[in-house]
Amino acid sequence: MADESVDAKQNPGVTRRTFLGTTLASGAALFAGSDVIFGADSSTSPNMATNPTFQLGGDLTVNRLGFGAMRITGEGIWGWPADRNNALKVVRRAVELGVSLIDTADAYGPETSELLIAEALHPYPKGLVIATKGGLTRPGRSQWVPNGRPEHLKQAVDGSLKRLRLDRIDLYQLHTVDRKVPMEQSLGALKEMQDAGKIRHVGLSNVSTQEIERARKILPIVSVQNEYNIEDRTSEKVLVYCEKESLGFMPWFPIGGGRGLNPENALKTAARDHGVSVIQVALAWLLQRSPVMLPIPGTSSIAHLEENVAAAKIKLTPAEWKAIDAVAGQG
Repeated sequence: MADESVDAKQNPGVTRRTFLGTTLASGAALFAGSDVIFGADSSTSPNMATNPTFQLGGDLTVNRLGFGAMRITGEGIWGWPADRNNALKVVRRAVELGVSLIDTADAYGPETSELLIAEALHPYPKGLVIATKGGLTRPGRSQWVPNGRPEHLKQAVDGSLKRLRLDRIDLYQLHTVDRKVPMEQSLGALKEMQDAGKIRHVGLSNVSTQEIERARKILPIVSVQNEYNIEDRTSEKVLVYCEKESLGFMPWFPIGGGRGLNPENALKTAARDHGVSVIQVALAWLLQRSPVMLPIPGTSSIAHLEENVAAAKIKLTPAEWKAIDAVAGQG
């Protein structure tokens, strides 16, 4: 459910800056329209990830490095941010930098993230895809409770439409599978909303390959959002499945909160050689890992946002990529 790499406010013991190497000398290069090339042999995929964009559902073209809007809310992903104007500036800056996929959820705030996105960007620029999620509720500050009941999900879709000021949601994701409700019932409700024209495409979050296959018997699935980063490859089989079926894979916690980002490993070496930060290298590694990979790092800082987006310009050599790939389990 988290989409932030490292945030000092949420994890004061492991700050983003602890793991930064030297950063780009100035600003961030625009991602949109740039000649971005990714290339490295993958240890698990024979195809080099050279595509700067990806087509969600075959008809929504997005730049592969997106923005996760969870951290623009208040501390603990609860309520309004301490600096509302800054949150609005971060969202607007993401679009200025060429981000065309913004991921959010009704649980972020709750509701706050969606409201801030609409306040910052509506009317939305052409080509911007807002992906939101439902099915995970927030009865309290530190509580995340699944609710996959059909009636709840239908209300959640309508609520997100209203807050985002949309007539149709381009990508609506089931935030998690509610073990108390058959998946077929939950997704059946989303199919009804899709048939009613309120949802364009449907995605899943926090699922196994078996659950994806079950879901696809009910309605088309275009994306999966699971935790995945250099250190945590638990969802490797899911990623491989997405590659085979041409489904977008949106890794949440793409940096891993500092886990595995040992400043003396291959990440640090590559960062030093490229004159960038280890976080940027970690994002570049993800982009080169698979052509269906759609990282959505989040932040409440414009400086961090610019660093993240600039990672799309980094081209790791095959040797660098493989050395970083071996980092798993070393942190």
